[in-house]
Amino acid sequence: MSRGHAWVLGAAGQIGRATVRSLVADGWEVTAASRGGGRDQEWGEEVRTVALDRDEDGALAAALGPGCDVLVDMVAYGGQHARQLTELADRIGSAVVVSSGAVYEDGQGRSFDTQAEPDGSPRYPVPIPESQPTVAPGGDTYATRKIRLERDLLAAGGTLPVTLLRAGAVHGPHCRSPRELYFVKRALDGRTRRVLAYEGKSRFHPVHAANVAELIRLAALRPGSRVLNAADPQAPTVAEIGEAVDAVLGRSTETVLLPGAPPAEGVGSTPWSAPHPIVYDMTAAGRELGYRPVTGYAESLPETVEWITAQLAGRDWQDAYPAMVRSYGTGLFDYAAEDAWLREHDRAL
Repeated sequence: MSRGHAWVLGAAGQIGRATVRSLVADGWEVTAASRGGGRDQEWGEEVRTVALDRDEDGALAAALGPGCDVLVDMVAYGGQHARQLTELADRIGSAVVVSSGAVYEDGQGRSFDTQAEPDGSPRYPVPIPESQPTVAPGGDTYATRKIRLERDLLAAGGTLPVTLLRAGAVHGPHCRSPRELYFVKRALDGRTRRVLAYEGKSRFHPVHAANVAELIRLAALRPGSRVLNAADPQAPTVAEIGEAVDAVLGRSTETVLLPGAPPAEGVGSTPWSAPHPIVYDMTAAGRELGYRPVTGYAESLPETVEWITAQLAGRDWQDAYPAMVRSYGTGLFDYAAEDAWLREHDRAL
């Protein structure tokens, strides 16, 4: 017996692929919508695919037809997409929308948006509960657009129950900007030493796409208006992540730990690096949804590393991962500065 009709927006993305698989396995009839209308090779023929540009006027309403029991939205940002969903509330039983843990700010108004400013790195409580203050809604940054989306959707809770999931650092296969690439490519390049700022203790709480999909599956079964964090059971340090990648690849790397910030560009900084930990509290998800993670970071890592290495085979990393270039620049694997610093470090010793 079917649980109902689930409509997944952004189905071709990393979380979307896992969510479609999870919902089908749980007995839902699934429509998978994406810009290209593509089909993941692991989906069965029972999954209906739709090509959709949600930003085209009336396109989502037309594609949705008579409606669905639950709409899952991976790619919503800002007030425009919130209105798009609330205007279709009479055709949507409930919604599950992916937000971001980047919306939080600390007691001094510091957030992800202020990290580049002097003393701008946020000092969050460990772990961060959903009651932690957030940035103000707006339209200028990723975080302000996400909180605008959240506020507008929650305000419509009387007509459209919506679960908002504040995701951590998403990882797993099909990631467009996998942070693990930092360690994988260094190993493939034959690097035998690495420098980690902040003594390698930086923590940016990850969440595997399968764990987000499990939260979505549970929220679809328990409609309601709520905000929940989405994270893995562990929040490893950047040094632990490096060691775990080495173990998967069968490599050994000497780690040089720095007590403070990176001394120069290209020395000691990684995609996880921050002076203060970012760890999300998952108590509410367990209490409200009965959430139990389906995987952990270390146990999921071999599949992630295998996928990254397959994408790199015979390709320049910038062609394989253009999103990484946009986020971290073209010098991510230019080792000249690190080599120069290590020579000075060795001489000082």
